[in-house]
Amino acid sequence: MWLKPEEVLLKNALKLWLMERSNDYFVLQRRRGYREEGGAGLTGLLVGTLDSVLDSTAKVAPFRILHQTPDSQVYLSIACGANREEITKHWEWLEQNIMKTLSVFDSNEDVTNFVQGKIRGLIAEEGKHSFAKEDDPEKFREALLKFEKCFGLPEQEKLVTYYSCSYWKGRVPCQGWLYLSTNFLSFYSFLLGSEIKLIISWDAVSKLEKTSNVILTESIHVCSQGENHYFSMFLHINKTYLLMEQLANYAIKRIFDKETFDNDPILDDPLQITKRGLENRAHSEQFNAFFRLPKEETLKEVHECFLWVPFSHFNTHGKMCISENYICFAGQDGNLCSVIIPLREVLAIDKTNDSSKSVIISIRGKTAFRFSEVKEFEQLVAKLWLKCGAASNQYHDISTEVSI
Repeated sequence: MWLKPEEVLLKNALKLWLMERSNDYFVLQRRRGYREEGGAGLTGLLVGTLDSVLDSTAKVAPFRILHQTPDSQVYLSIACGANREEITKHWEWLEQNIMKTLSVFDSNEDVTNFVQGKIRGLIAEEGKHSFAKEDDPEKFREALLKFEKCFGLPEQEKLVTYYSCSYWKGRVPCQGWLYLSTNFLSFYSFLLGSEIKLIISWDAVSKLEKTSNVILTESIHVCSQGENHYFSMFLHINKTYLLMEQLANYAIKRIFDKETFDNDPILDDPLQITKRGLENRAHSEQFNAFFRLPKEETLKEVHECFLWVPFSHFNTHGKMCISENYICFAGQDGNLCSVIIPLREVLAIDKTNDSSKSVIISIRGKTAFRFSEVKEFEQLVAKLWLKCGAASNQYHDISTEVSI
Protein backbone atom coordinates (compact mmCIF):
# COMPACT_ATOMS: atom_id res chain seq x y z
CA MET A 1 0.00 0.00 0.00
CA TRP A 2 1.33 3.43 -0.90
CA LEU A 3 1.67 5.80 2.05
CA LYS A 4 1.60 9.56 2.36
CA PRO A 5 5.32 10.47 2.50
CA GLU A 6 6.38 11.11 6.10
CA GLU A 7 9.82 11.68 7.58
CA VAL A 8 11.58 8.84 9.39
CA LEU A 9 14.80 9.45 11.33
CA LEU A 10 16.73 6.20 11.22
CA LYS A 11 18.94 7.12 14.17
CA ASN A 12 15.88 6.82 16.42
CA ALA A 13 14.53 3.63 14.87
CA LEU A 14 16.02 1.58 17.76
CA LYS A 15 16.98 -1.15 15.30
CA LEU A 16 13.33 -2.19 14.88
CA TRP A 17 13.78 -2.66 11.13
CA LEU A 18 16.17 -4.85 9.11
CA MET A 19 17.36 -3.84 5.64
CA GLU A 20 16.61 -6.29 2.82
CA ARG A 21 17.24 -4.25 -0.34
CA SER A 22 18.62 -0.82 -1.14
CA ASN A 23 19.79 1.43 -3.95
CA ASP A 24 20.73 5.09 -4.24
CA TYR A 25 17.16 6.34 -3.66
CA PHE A 26 15.12 3.60 -1.94
CA VAL A 27 15.40 1.13 0.93
CA LEU A 28 13.24 -1.96 1.51
CA GLN A 29 13.04 -3.04 5.15
CA ARG A 30 11.48 -5.84 7.22
CA ARG A 31 10.18 -5.42 10.76
CA ARG A 32 12.38 -7.15 13.33
CA GLY A 33 10.80 -10.32 14.69
CA TYR A 34 8.75 -11.06 11.57
CA ARG A 35 9.33 -14.65 10.42
CA GLU A 36 12.83 -14.85 11.82
CA GLU A 37 14.52 -18.23 12.13
CA GLY A 38 14.12 -19.69 15.59
CA GLY A 39 11.01 -17.60 16.29
CA ALA A 40 10.61 -13.99 17.16
CA GLY A 41 11.92 -14.34 20.71
CA LEU A 42 11.71 -11.60 23.31
CA THR A 43 12.56 -8.89 20.78
CA GLY A 44 9.66 -9.93 18.58
CA LEU A 45 7.24 -9.88 21.53
CA LEU A 46 8.34 -6.42 22.59
CA VAL A 47 8.17 -5.07 19.04
CA GLY A 48 4.72 -6.60 18.53
CA THR A 49 3.46 -5.07 21.77
CA LEU A 50 4.91 -1.68 20.82
CA ASP A 51 3.21 -1.84 17.42
CA SER A 52 -0.14 -2.70 18.98
CA VAL A 53 -0.04 -0.02 21.68
CA LEU A 54 1.16 2.70 19.29
CA ASP A 55 -1.24 1.53 16.56
CA SER A 56 1.69 1.04 14.22
CA THR A 57 0.96 -0.04 10.67
CA ALA A 58 3.92 -2.42 11.05
CA LYS A 59 1.70 -4.78 13.08
CA VAL A 60 -0.10 -5.87 9.90
CA ALA A 61 2.39 -4.53 7.34
CA PRO A 62 5.86 -5.71 8.45
CA PHE A 63 7.53 -4.55 5.22
CA ARG A 64 8.13 -0.96 4.17
CA ILE A 65 9.93 1.10 1.54
CA LEU A 66 11.73 4.35 2.37
CA HIS A 67 12.92 7.05 0.00
CA GLN A 68 16.41 8.36 0.65
CA THR A 69 18.88 10.71 -0.93
CA PRO A 70 22.67 10.48 -0.62
CA ASP A 71 24.25 12.13 2.44
CA SER A 72 20.88 12.62 4.19
CA GLN A 73 19.88 11.19 7.57
CA VAL A 74 16.20 11.83 6.93
CA TYR A 75 14.18 9.23 5.06
CA LEU A 76 10.57 9.25 3.83
CA SER A 77 8.24 6.27 4.26
CA ILE A 78 6.35 5.81 0.99
CA ALA A 79 4.96 2.25 1.00
CA CYS A 80 4.18 -0.71 3.25
CA GLY A 81 3.18 -4.32 2.65
CA ALA A 82 1.54 -7.15 4.52
CA ASN A 83 3.77 -9.74 2.85
CA ARG A 84 6.88 -10.02 0.75
CA GLU A 85 4.93 -10.43 -2.50
CA GLU A 86 3.03 -7.17 -2.01
CA ILE A 87 6.08 -5.08 -1.11
CA THR A 88 8.09 -6.62 -3.97
CA LYS A 89 5.47 -5.40 -6.47
CA HIS A 90 5.88 -1.85 -5.12
CA TRP A 91 9.68 -2.13 -5.26
CA GLU A 92 9.62 -3.35 -8.85
CA TRP A 93 7.22 -0.56 -9.85
CA LEU A 94 9.64 2.01 -8.42
CA GLU A 95 12.57 0.45 -10.29
CA GLN A 96 10.66 0.40 -13.60
CA ASN A 97 8.87 3.75 -13.41
CA ILE A 98 10.87 6.05 -11.11
CA MET A 99 14.54 5.09 -10.94
CA LYS A 100 15.45 5.96 -14.55
CA THR A 101 13.88 9.41 -14.23
CA LEU A 102 15.65 10.41 -11.00
CA SER A 103 19.09 10.53 -12.61
CA VAL A 104 18.15 13.61 -14.68
CA PHE A 105 17.58 15.86 -11.64
CA ASP A 106 20.38 18.19 -10.56
CA SER A 107 19.60 18.37 -6.82
CA ASN A 108 18.45 15.99 -4.11
CA GLU A 109 15.62 18.36 -3.28
CA ASP A 110 14.23 18.03 -6.81
CA VAL A 111 14.47 14.25 -6.55
CA THR A 112 12.51 14.20 -3.28
CA ASN A 113 9.84 16.58 -4.59
CA PHE A 114 9.37 14.41 -7.68
CA VAL A 115 9.05 11.20 -5.64
CA GLN A 116 6.58 12.79 -3.22
CA GLY A 117 4.48 14.08 -6.09
CA LYS A 118 4.36 10.66 -7.75
CA ILE A 119 3.38 8.86 -4.53
CA ARG A 120 0.69 11.42 -3.66
CA GLY A 121 -0.70 11.04 -7.17
CA LEU A 122 -0.91 7.25 -6.78
CA ILE A 123 -2.69 7.61 -3.44
CA ALA A 124 -5.14 10.17 -4.81
CA GLU A 125 -6.03 7.92 -7.73
CA GLU A 126 -6.30 4.85 -5.52
CA GLY A 127 -8.59 6.48 -2.93
CA LYS A 128 -10.55 8.82 -5.19
CA HIS A 129 -13.75 6.84 -4.79
CA SER A 130 -13.18 4.72 -1.68
CA PHE A 131 -12.10 7.29 0.92
CA ALA A 132 -13.36 10.64 -0.34
CA LYS A 133 -16.10 10.80 2.30
CA GLU A 134 -13.80 10.08 5.27
CA ASP A 135 -12.62 12.83 7.62
CA ASP A 136 -8.97 11.74 7.34
CA PRO A 137 -8.48 9.55 4.24
CA GLU A 138 -4.82 8.75 5.00
CA LYS A 139 -5.48 7.46 8.52
CA PHE A 140 -8.56 5.60 7.34
CA ARG A 141 -6.55 3.78 4.65
CA GLU A 142 -4.12 2.51 7.28
CA ALA A 143 -6.94 1.49 9.65
CA LEU A 144 -8.69 -0.37 6.83
CA LEU A 145 -5.50 -2.30 6.08
CA LYS A 146 -5.24 -3.41 9.73
CA PHE A 147 -8.93 -4.28 9.84
CA GLU A 148 -8.74 -6.48 6.75
CA LYS A 149 -5.55 -8.28 7.80
CA CYS A 150 -6.53 -8.85 11.45
CA PHE A 151 -10.05 -10.23 11.06
CA GLY A 152 -10.26 -11.82 7.63
CA LEU A 153 -13.90 -10.81 7.10
CA PRO A 154 -15.54 -10.88 3.63
CA GLU A 155 -14.13 -8.36 1.17
CA GLN A 156 -17.47 -6.53 0.89
CA GLU A 157 -17.50 -5.77 4.63
CA LYS A 158 -17.38 -1.96 4.97
CA LEU A 159 -15.37 -0.42 7.81
CA VAL A 160 -17.32 2.55 9.16
CA THR A 161 -14.95 3.85 11.85
CA TYR A 162 -12.47 2.78 14.56
CA TYR A 163 -11.51 3.81 18.10
CA SER A 164 -8.70 3.29 20.59
CA CYS A 165 -10.10 1.77 23.79
CA SER A 166 -9.67 -0.85 26.52
CA TYR A 167 -11.40 -4.22 26.56
CA TRP A 168 -11.93 -5.70 30.01
CA LYS A 169 -11.02 -9.37 30.24
CA GLY A 170 -12.15 -10.10 33.77
CA ARG A 171 -10.57 -7.38 35.89
CA VAL A 172 -7.68 -6.77 33.50
CA PRO A 173 -7.95 -3.99 30.87
CA CYS A 174 -6.42 -4.78 27.47
CA GLN A 175 -5.54 -1.78 25.37
CA GLY A 176 -6.39 -2.16 21.69
CA TRP A 177 -8.56 -0.97 18.81
CA LEU A 178 -12.30 -1.27 18.30
CA TYR A 179 -13.47 -1.48 14.69
CA LEU A 180 -17.12 -0.79 13.77
CA SER A 181 -18.21 -2.12 10.38
CA THR A 182 -21.60 -2.55 8.73
CA ASN A 183 -22.16 -6.06 10.09
CA PHE A 184 -19.64 -6.57 12.89
CA LEU A 185 -18.11 -5.12 16.04
CA SER A 186 -14.46 -6.19 16.15
CA PHE A 187 -11.66 -5.68 18.67
CA TYR A 188 -7.95 -6.43 18.45
CA SER A 189 -5.20 -6.25 21.07
CA PHE A 190 -1.65 -7.61 21.27
CA LEU A 191 0.35 -7.21 24.48
CA LEU A 192 3.54 -9.14 25.30
CA GLY A 193 2.60 -12.13 23.17
CA SER A 194 -1.03 -12.22 24.34
CA GLU A 195 -3.39 -11.66 21.43
CA ILE A 196 -7.09 -10.87 21.81
CA LYS A 197 -9.31 -10.97 18.76
CA LEU A 198 -13.05 -10.44 19.15
CA ILE A 199 -15.72 -10.42 16.42
CA ILE A 200 -19.40 -9.86 17.28
CA SER A 201 -22.15 -9.74 14.66
CA TRP A 202 -24.51 -6.77 15.17
CA ASP A 203 -27.58 -8.99 14.80
CA ALA A 204 -26.30 -11.16 17.68
CA VAL A 205 -26.20 -8.22 20.13
CA SER A 206 -28.99 -8.64 22.71
CA LYS A 207 -28.01 -5.69 24.92
CA LEU A 208 -26.11 -2.47 24.33
CA GLU A 209 -25.80 0.16 27.06
CA LYS A 210 -23.55 2.68 28.76
CA THR A 211 -22.65 1.65 32.28
CA SER A 212 -20.49 2.78 35.20
CA ASN A 213 -19.29 1.18 38.44
CA VAL A 214 -16.52 1.47 41.01
CA ILE A 215 -13.83 0.17 38.64
CA LEU A 216 -15.14 1.62 35.38
CA THR A 217 -16.31 5.22 35.52
CA GLU A 218 -17.84 4.96 32.04
CA SER A 219 -17.94 1.98 29.73
CA ILE A 220 -20.01 0.42 26.96
CA HIS A 221 -21.56 -2.94 27.79
CA VAL A 222 -22.25 -5.33 24.91
CA CYS A 223 -24.08 -8.59 25.55
CA SER A 224 -23.98 -11.21 22.79
CA GLN A 225 -25.05 -14.85 23.01
CA GLY A 226 -25.04 -14.71 26.80
CA GLU A 227 -21.52 -13.27 27.06
CA ASN A 228 -20.83 -9.81 28.50
CA HIS A 229 -18.18 -7.54 26.99
CA TYR A 230 -17.06 -4.19 28.41
CA PHE A 231 -15.19 -1.46 26.52
CA SER A 232 -13.87 1.72 28.17
CA MET A 233 -11.35 4.56 27.91
CA PHE A 234 -13.00 6.18 24.89
CA LEU A 235 -12.11 9.75 24.00
CA HIS A 236 -15.77 10.54 23.12
CA ILE A 237 -17.85 7.75 24.62
CA ASN A 238 -21.24 9.32 23.77
CA LYS A 239 -20.45 9.60 20.06
CA THR A 240 -19.06 6.07 20.03
CA TYR A 241 -22.13 4.66 21.75
CA LEU A 242 -24.48 6.48 19.37
CA LEU A 243 -22.74 5.00 16.31
CA MET A 244 -22.78 1.51 17.84
CA GLU A 245 -26.48 1.88 18.61
CA GLN A 246 -27.24 2.96 15.04
CA LEU A 247 -25.34 0.04 13.50
CA ALA A 248 -27.04 -2.45 15.83
CA ASN A 249 -30.46 -0.98 15.01
CA TYR A 250 -29.79 -1.17 11.27
CA ALA A 251 -28.87 -4.85 11.62
CA ILE A 252 -32.25 -5.54 13.25
CA LYS A 253 -34.10 -3.48 10.63
CA ARG A 254 -32.37 -5.45 7.92
CA ILE A 255 -33.93 -8.62 9.34
CA PHE A 256 -37.38 -7.53 10.54
CA ASP A 257 -38.14 -4.36 8.53
CA LYS A 258 -36.70 -5.26 5.15
CA GLU A 259 -39.19 -3.16 3.15
CA THR A 260 -38.20 0.10 4.88
CA PHE A 261 -34.54 -0.85 4.71
CA ASP A 262 -34.69 -1.58 0.97
CA ASN A 263 -36.36 1.80 0.30
CA ASP A 264 -33.43 3.64 1.87
CA PRO A 265 -30.74 3.88 -0.87
CA ILE A 266 -27.95 4.59 1.64
CA LEU A 267 -28.68 1.81 4.12
CA ASP A 268 -29.49 -0.64 1.33
CA ASP A 269 -25.94 -0.25 0.01
CA PRO A 270 -23.44 -0.88 2.86
CA LEU A 271 -20.67 0.77 0.82
CA GLN A 272 -22.50 4.10 1.25
CA ILE A 273 -22.52 3.92 5.06
CA THR A 274 -19.88 6.21 6.60
CA LYS A 275 -19.22 7.64 10.05
CA ARG A 276 -20.13 11.13 8.87
CA GLY A 277 -23.30 9.80 7.23
CA LEU A 278 -24.39 8.04 10.42
CA GLU A 279 -23.73 11.16 12.50
CA ASN A 280 -25.73 13.32 10.07
CA ARG A 281 -28.58 10.80 10.13
CA ALA A 282 -28.62 10.82 13.94
CA HIS A 283 -28.77 14.62 13.96
CA SER A 284 -31.66 14.53 11.48
CA GLU A 285 -33.55 12.00 13.59
CA GLN A 286 -33.10 14.15 16.70
CA PHE A 287 -34.18 17.23 14.73
CA ASN A 288 -37.34 15.54 13.44
CA ALA A 289 -38.23 14.17 16.87
CA PHE A 290 -37.77 17.53 18.63
CA PHE A 291 -39.89 19.52 16.18
CA ARG A 292 -42.23 16.60 15.36
CA LEU A 293 -41.53 16.76 11.65
CA PRO A 294 -41.98 14.01 9.05
CA LYS A 295 -39.21 11.42 9.30
CA GLU A 296 -38.22 12.11 5.68
CA GLU A 297 -36.83 15.53 6.62
CA THR A 298 -33.04 15.86 6.62
CA LEU A 299 -31.24 18.49 8.67
CA LYS A 300 -29.14 20.61 6.29
CA GLU A 301 -27.80 23.56 8.30
CA VAL A 302 -27.64 24.85 11.87
CA HIS A 303 -26.98 28.50 12.76
CA GLU A 304 -26.64 30.11 16.18
CA CYS A 305 -28.68 33.30 16.40
CA PHE A 306 -31.21 35.37 18.36
CA LEU A 307 -34.96 35.49 17.76
CA TRP A 308 -36.92 38.65 18.66
CA VAL A 309 -39.87 37.81 20.95
CA PRO A 310 -42.25 40.83 20.76
CA PHE A 311 -44.54 39.98 23.66
CA SER A 312 -41.51 39.71 25.99
CA HIS A 313 -39.56 42.53 24.30
CA PHE A 314 -36.20 40.76 24.21
CA ASN A 315 -34.06 38.53 21.97
CA THR A 316 -33.87 34.86 22.93
CA HIS A 317 -30.72 32.91 22.08
CA GLY A 318 -31.00 29.62 20.24
CA LYS A 319 -30.36 27.71 17.02
CA MET A 320 -31.94 28.05 13.61
CA CYS A 321 -32.27 24.62 11.97
CA ILE A 322 -32.96 24.30 8.26
CA SER A 323 -34.20 21.22 6.39
CA GLU A 324 -35.62 20.70 2.88
CA ASN A 325 -39.08 22.02 3.79
CA TYR A 326 -38.81 23.80 7.15
CA ILE A 327 -36.99 26.58 9.00
CA CYS A 328 -37.08 25.89 12.75
CA PHE A 329 -35.80 27.65 15.85
CA ALA A 330 -35.18 26.23 19.33
CA GLY A 331 -34.37 28.53 22.24
CA GLN A 332 -31.43 27.56 24.43
CA ASP A 333 -31.65 30.06 27.29
CA GLY A 334 -34.42 28.40 29.28
CA ASN A 335 -37.38 30.15 27.60
CA LEU A 336 -38.62 26.99 25.85
CA CYS A 337 -39.24 29.07 22.76
CA SER A 338 -39.58 27.10 19.53
CA VAL A 339 -40.74 28.08 16.04
CA ILE A 340 -41.58 25.98 12.98
CA ILE A 341 -41.87 27.78 9.63
CA PRO A 342 -42.93 25.68 6.60
CA LEU A 343 -41.11 27.01 3.55
CA ARG A 344 -44.34 26.88 1.54
CA GLU A 345 -45.72 29.62 3.85
CA VAL A 346 -42.81 32.02 3.27
CA LEU A 347 -43.62 35.11 1.24
CA ALA A 348 -40.37 37.10 1.51
CA ILE A 349 -36.88 36.94 2.98
CA ASP A 350 -34.99 40.18 3.65
CA LYS A 351 -31.84 41.32 5.37
CA THR A 352 -30.96 44.52 7.21
CA ASN A 353 -28.15 46.89 6.30
CA ASP A 354 -27.11 47.56 9.90
CA SER A 355 -24.67 45.75 12.17
CA SER A 356 -27.30 43.41 13.65
CA LYS A 357 -26.82 40.82 10.86
CA SER A 358 -30.56 40.24 10.84
CA VAL A 359 -32.64 38.01 8.59
CA ILE A 360 -36.37 38.82 8.29
CA ILE A 361 -38.69 36.00 7.22
CA SER A 362 -42.24 37.07 6.29
CA ILE A 363 -45.00 34.49 6.03
CA ARG A 364 -48.70 34.45 5.24
CA GLY A 365 -50.98 36.14 7.76
CA LYS A 366 -48.85 39.33 7.94
CA THR A 367 -46.46 37.70 10.37
CA ALA A 368 -42.67 38.07 10.33
CA PHE A 369 -39.76 36.64 12.28
CA ARG A 370 -36.49 38.48 12.91
CA PHE A 371 -33.34 36.42 13.46
CA SER A 372 -30.30 38.50 14.42
CA GLU A 373 -26.56 37.96 14.95
CA VAL A 374 -26.53 35.27 12.28
CA LYS A 375 -23.01 34.40 11.14
CA GLU A 376 -22.56 34.55 7.37
CA PHE A 377 -26.11 35.85 7.16
CA GLU A 378 -25.75 37.12 3.59
CA GLN A 379 -24.93 33.62 2.32
CA LEU A 380 -27.81 32.25 4.38
CA VAL A 381 -30.27 34.75 2.88
CA ALA A 382 -29.10 33.87 -0.63
CA LYS A 383 -29.64 30.15 0.04
CA LEU A 384 -33.10 30.78 1.50
CA TRP A 385 -34.06 32.96 -1.48
CA LEU A 386 -33.26 30.07 -3.80
CA LYS A 387 -34.95 27.53 -1.55
CA CYS A 388 -38.15 29.51 -1.05
CA GLY A 389 -38.31 31.46 -4.29
CA ALA A 390 -38.91 34.48 -2.05
CA ALA A 391 -40.24 37.64 -3.72
CA SER A 392 -38.20 40.24 -1.87
CA ASN A 393 -34.48 40.71 -2.33
CA GLN A 394 -34.14 44.29 -1.14
CA TYR A 395 -32.13 45.70 1.75
CA HIS A 396 -34.35 46.99 4.56
CA ASP A 397 -33.40 49.06 7.58
CA ILE A 398 -35.73 47.53 10.16
CA SER A 399 -36.78 50.02 12.82
CA THR A 400 -40.31 48.84 13.56
CA GLU A 401 -41.21 46.01 15.89
CA VAL A 402 -41.48 42.59 14.27
CA SER A 403 -44.40 40.55 15.52
CA ILE A 404 -44.96 36.83 15.91
